[in-house]
Amino acid sequence: MNSNDEVLVAGVDSSTQSTKVMVCDARTGRVLRTGRAEHPDTTEVDPARWWTALNKATDGLLDDVAAIGVAGQQHGMVTLDDDGEVVRPALLWNDTRSAGAAADLTTELGGARAWAEAVGSVPVASFTVTKLRWMADHEPELADRVARVMLPHDWLTWRLVGGEPVTDRGDASGTGYFSPAKGAYRADILERAFGGRRPELPRVLGPAESAGRTEDGKLVSAGTGDNMAAALALELGPGDVVVSLGTSGTVFGVSEAPPADPTGTVAGFADATGRFLPLACTLNAARVLTATARLLNVELTELDRLALSAAPGAGGLTLLPYLDGERTPNLPEAAGSLFGLRRANMTPENLARAAVEGMLCGLAAGLDAVRAHGIEVRRVLLIGGAAQSESVRAVAPIVFGVPVVVPEPAEHVAIGAARQAAWALAGTPQPPAWQGNTAVRLDEPAEADAAEGERIRQRHADSRDLVHEL
Repeated sequence: MNSNDEVLVAGVDSSTQSTKVMVCDARTGRVLRTGRAEHPDTTEVDPARWWTALNKATDGLLDDVAAIGVAGQQHGMVTLDDDGEVVRPALLWNDTRSAGAAADLTTELGGARAWAEAVGSVPVASFTVTKLRWMADHEPELADRVARVMLPHDWLTWRLVGGEPVTDRGDASGTGYFSPAKGAYRADILERAFGGRRPELPRVLGPAESAGRTEDGKLVSAGTGDNMAAALALELGPGDVVVSLGTSGTVFGVSEAPPADPTGTVAGFADATGRFLPLACTLNAARVLTATARLLNVELTELDRLALSAAPGAGGLTLLPYLDGERTPNLPEAAGSLFGLRRANMTPENLARAAVEGMLCGLAAGLDAVRAHGIEVRRVLLIGGAAQSESVRAVAPIVFGVPVVVPEPAEHVAIGAARQAAWALAGTPQPPAWQGNTAVRLDEPAEADAAEGERIRQRHADSRDLVHEL
């Protein structure tokens, strides 16, 4: 139970792999209680599994909570019929079956530049709009039943409060049929993508607006997407760029102007505060390390030791870790490739090092991309599960070429959702200033290692170009 002078808020992170809940002091952000429940490991899922996980993760945690915020994995497609029942299992962001639909839609609307100008982003298989096209083409009878389309966080918020479904501009900006620059849906794009159908969409709330209240009176905030919530938790300022190493890898920073990248590398998302969140994403991040550890038949701690035993550059090995296809660059059908293999460098140590360097080089390309769209990169904030890896911490400053700090381990998405809940509860113009994030600044590389970092990035870029040509 909380003390008499504490007001508590809860943040929910409904991610690809699990539901995490953080109960925080609304004034300071101090985490007081936590909960967790797992999700199925799949690329499509019945949304009811999220609801079950939410109830399990919050069991006994919310009795004295005044407000709740829900952040969810971006892009997922939740389709409902006229009775509010789910039409088909939700397709998640990492389901790449709609890659062909993404290419078709890009052409139909006039090419990548036209898309970037219309909605700030160029379609890839992750985006909701491409999944709707896939459904229209491959499941037309089910598509005919769809009366409403939601995102994962929209659906959970709706289950909490009922009434009119709502969303926020941050998560809506990842659908492919919402313009962040204009703050409005592009219903014409939705209709064209969905075979002439125009299902209802959630109303878009402002950053501090409330979605309503639960049956027992708890305020529920607008909610947002997972990357937007992480940015809110980290209180990003000018020069701060986040590199998040989870199931996927993301690179993002806040901007006052909406980006529109015709190459499709940078998605022109909105954030959760009224600004914008230029973001580059890779499909392959932490799982590159777990897959390499499995190949070498070692635990992750031993993978760290092996990688740290090899010199920077891994003896000339370059791994393009496109193990699940790739989104940046947009190569959904690609596979992983290992270049530079010679008898002299065929060691477990070099392979482990190449896996770490390859994963981070994909994110370094994302840093270059957001930098090219007006984001100043003074330092990298390294977060996510893989940020705790000793080898990742050693290699990141070499590969990124800028100072790297690692915030204290935390469930940043859930904490960002809680901060949004506190903001909605307070009704203030700006979110509450929570206690500062403590962070460890990683050692900067020696001059020779920094020069090797440039060579590592160049080899990775050359290998990437070769795969593009193939």
